[in-house]
Amino acid sequence: MNISKQRIKEINAIKEKDIDFSDIPELDESFWSNAVLVHPGKKERLTVRFDADVVQWFKQQGKGYQTRMNAVLKSFYEAHKHEV
Repeated sequence: MNISKQRIKEINAIKEKDIDFSDIPELDESFWSNAVLVHPGKKERLTVRFDADVVQWFKQQGKGYQTRMNAVLKSFYEAHKHEV
């Protein structure tokens, strides 16, 4: 997801009292009885080389750039894993 710094400022400027939460259902006992805790998958440490411009672009998105890079690769994998 790509969001501009200006839009982030606009969102952060919204006061909580001005946010309409009326369409969000309360989390009752039925929600919690069906909730499932999902742990992140095991990560493997490795050394890999990426083009400098790609890394710079992800870094410009802020903290968590490696997680976002992993999410992009995971998305590609999910879309193509049955092709092999």
